[in-house]
Amino acid sequence: MDRETEERFISVETKLAYLEDFLNQLQEVSVEHTELLERLRKENQLLAQKIGDMAELLEGDIPNRKPPHY
Repeated sequence: MDRETEERFISVETKLAYLEDFLNQLQEVSVEHTELLERLRKENQLLAQKIGDMAELLEGDIPNRKPPHY
């Protein structure tokens, strides 16, 4: 194998190593974001449920309700 071919192989192997590292980093970030998104979804559901519960409790106490003919 001549010198130029060997240098090209080394260059390709180096680029491949960097790409593999980059792919692993992207995968880690993707997993972190997926976990965060799931936690935020659960928190959003809990907050929506609490707001709904509070609205039901206060429904009779709200003085500025629109009359039925609106």
